[in-house]
Amino acid sequence: MNILIVLMPLALALGLTGLAAFFWSMRTGQYSDMEGPGWRILDDDDLATEPVAAEAAADQRGAAPRQRS
Repeated sequence: MNILIVLMPLALALGLTGLAAFFWSMRTGQYSDMEGPGWRILDDDDLATEPVAAEAAADQRGAAPRQRS
């Protein structure tokens, strides 16, 4: 039964810490945009890889890379 003297305050402290972290996240706007990250993962950011591959191939052949206009 003596262990309850340690475990009860420890459980209360951890619970209050979690509650404080939750209220901090609500106050700072961590939950303001719930759908944005889900759509952001679908954005196509592979467009920049094609010109880089063309420049690497030109470097291997010894030719000067094309100038972008």
